[in-house]
Amino acid sequence: MKLLCATHLIVTANSEETAKEIKDIIATFLKERGLELSDDKTLITNIDAGFDFLGWNFRKYNGKLLIKPSKKSIKRFTETISQTITEGKAWSQEFLISKLNPIIRGWANYHNSVVSSDIFQTLDHRIWELLWKWAKRRHLNKPKDWIVNKYWKRSTTRRWNFRTEKNNLLLLSKTRIYRHIPLKLQMNLFLNVDYFYERQNKLNPRKGQSI
Repeated sequence: MKLLCATHLIVTANSEETAKEIKDIIATFLKERGLELSDDKTLITNIDAGFDFLGWNFRKYNGKLLIKPSKKSIKRFTETISQTITEGKAWSQEFLISKLNPIIRGWANYHNSVVSSDIFQTLDHRIWELLWKWAKRRHLNKPKDWIVNKYWKRSTTRRWNFRTEKNNLLLLSKTRIYRHIPLKLQMNLFLNVDYFYERQNKLNPRKGQSI
């Protein structure tokens, strides 16, 4: 019987030589258990050059580590949104919003603990451009103002709100950013119960408050 196992991990080292030694140790450890490292997904690199991991890009800028959504993740998200809008050329605005919102909500909630604010705003603009093309194709003979008034509504804080009377399109830029709370490694789960209880309470507000 063959067993397929997928594990993702990051190993840090103080030099490239040490990293290669660790890689060999891990490879040997896995081989003894009938497993092996994936050559396509195994990378030794400098943190100043950065690397992608689970949809994020880890890289130091002038000595400061920043974690951002990776370019591949952004591309996949944009393609999914574009494909959905293309498929929905004959859908009602209400139905299109119902299809787009889960995609937007899921992606935003996954990336709301890293440096995403600028990327969220950029993607909001890309989505607007795709929706504008969608709307214009539906009304080739209508003037711009007519299309705007039909599909976009003004609010107290924003002019371009793609919405109906029942629903509105979510905005990535409205997602609240939650910074990750570092774990104090000296704390013991069984001895420092109060610390872990308080830490969990600080993390809980993330539930239900994102878009």
